Amino acid sequence: MSKAKVVYFYDHDVGNFHYGPGHPMKPHRLAVTHSLVLNYGLQKKMKVFRPYIASSHDMTRFHSEEYIEFLQRVTPQNIQGFTKSLSHFNVGDDCPVFDGLYEFCARYTGASMEGAAMLNNDQCDIAINWAGGLHHAKKSEASGFCYVNDIVIGILELLKTHPRVLYIDIDIHHGDGVQEAFYLTDRVMTVSFHKYGNYFFPGTGDMYEIGAETGRYYSVNVPLKEGVDDENYDYIFKPVIKDVIDFYQPSAIVLQCGSDSLANDRLGIFNLSIKGHGECVNYVKKFKIPLLVLGGGGYVIRNVARCWTYETAICTEQDLSAELPFNTEYFEYFAPDFSLFPDINPRQENANSRQYLDSIMETMHNQLKMVQHAPSVQMQDMPNSTSINMSQHMEDILDPDERTNDIEEERRGAEHDSEFYDGDRDQDGDTMPLPINNGGSSGGSNNPGGTSTSGDNESGPGK
Repeated sequence: MSKAKVVYFYDHDVGNFHYGPGHPMKPHRLAVTHSLVLNYGLQKKMKVFRPYIASSHDMTRFHSEEYIEFLQRVTPQNIQGFTKSLSHFNVGDDCPVFDGLYEFCARYTGASMEGAAMLNNDQCDIAINWAGGLHHAKKSEASGFCYVNDIVIGILELLKTHPRVLYIDIDIHHGDGVQEAFYLTDRVMTVSFHKYGNYFFPGTGDMYEIGAETGRYYSVNVPLKEGVDDENYDYIFKPVIKDVIDFYQPSAIVLQCGSDSLANDRLGIFNLSIKGHGECVNYVKKFKIPLLVLGGGGYVIRNVARCWTYETAICTEQDLSAELPFNTEYFEYFAPDFSLFPDINPRQENANSRQYLDSIMETMHNQLKMVQHAPSVQMQDMPNSTSINMSQHMEDILDPDERTNDIEEERRGAEHDSEFYDGDRDQDGDTMPLPINNGGSSGGSNNPGGTSTSGDNESGPGK
């Protein structure tokens, strides 16, 4: 049996961005993950690419033009000139303005777009972008540390050649931005497993949020309580996903692997182990459906790196030693055990009874029975899905005959196998447990936002 063809995207600049002192989101985790991937030798089992950098045109396939223009223009130096827009676009504390903000968004979004394009062109079976997975961003606002929703843009790319795309989210926070984007269509089914209740961010994701209009029954939510462990998660994840795939018959899958669902995360309150989290990836992979694997939340750098390295190994079908390679440049991050699979010391009691989980599964099954058959789409000429042609817009889902193709190809080479990247070693004390914040990352409204009506002059003084 042939192994899956895997491509992996890594931009050596993306780990150098910094949200600011004390902010829990640390892009540096990507550099630490990549270092582990290299030192385990996983790059030899997949093709490694420096990704395409998304343009503003790419981003406005989903986001409003005024919002993307704002992200392009605002900087820490001219922020005082954007007072009204900061509020309008929900940029501030949780979603700060930092140096290189727009470039950061362009880099992680471009990788998700290119991964989707390569899947469309049968250049791979699995595409991995750990920098992506920023699932809270809305059409016209930032939310929960997320500015540009690379997932929605990647799915729009997949929809150019795939009639049905399944989105699965195992981040501890509800995948609200993606659900909202596709709430009215049957072309995408969204399935989110997340903590729900007690004002936990973002406050959405009740099991009765099922979609509307053409998309009715195509949003699936699995609301879990605090403390869920490997056994409980496996108990509910596999039957729900099997039902979803049986009923919906997707031709492509996007899997968001937020690692804040791991035990002892700074913002999460689940009790999953590295292996338990990875088993979700392993299970989805077994269906042998074209798969885009993305990152997401995760606020203890060493655990994020362990988790996504292990899941890279799952995608490439490699067995890894539990003993971490001693020559990784970030070896000291993993003290005192220096293990890929650290012991779990739960901080939360498991509040999920079997009766509760069974009731959720029954509700999910009854909802999926309403999806009587896999929806079909009108036959049409297949648009080109290379890096030259990445331009399906959200509106095209409702009017699938409209297509535009206008991006020039940007050729990329694979990273050198032995390339390492120096990065900011600042972990902002992630070894210190923080008070549990059931609000997670507080942030924006649940509405997609509209066109800016702000009348202020926001050219702002440049530095």
